[in-house]
Amino acid sequence: MREVEVSAFVPASPAVVKRALTPETVVDYEGSFQVRQVDSTDDGWTVTAGARGLTMRLDFEEREDGLYYRQRGEEGPFDAMETEVAVDAADEGSRVTMRSTVSLGLPVPALSDRVAAWKRRGELRRALDALAEDV
Repeated sequence: MREVEVSAFVPASPAVVKRALTPETVVDYEGSFQVRQVDSTDDGWTVTAGARGLTMRLDFEEREDGLYYRQRGEEGPFDAMETEVAVDAADEGSRVTMRSTVSLGLPVPALSDRVAAWKRRGELRRALDALAEDV
């Protein structure tokens, strides 16, 4: 598994940023998958998303400082993927940090997990850019 972290300043209060960070918008902001369905669960939400014949489910939980989500089982592009989104007050705005661990689960993990981390880092950067534009 590889860990990637991306952080950005967003010129909006933590309350505004947290309201904008819903399970649906996070998936939309990342830009790789389209949300097909969002279901409430006892623990949070499950987002079913898809792209180019691939479907995955992401289980989301609300946290005090943001969100946590993980790919359910092997129903997606990764063998395993989990992400934390933390929102903290900073300089009359917010510092949003997205930290994700990913694994492709292929026979050469040093190379395949590096590729997965590279792809994931791009998704997280895209998400933070879209969030900053949205709020």
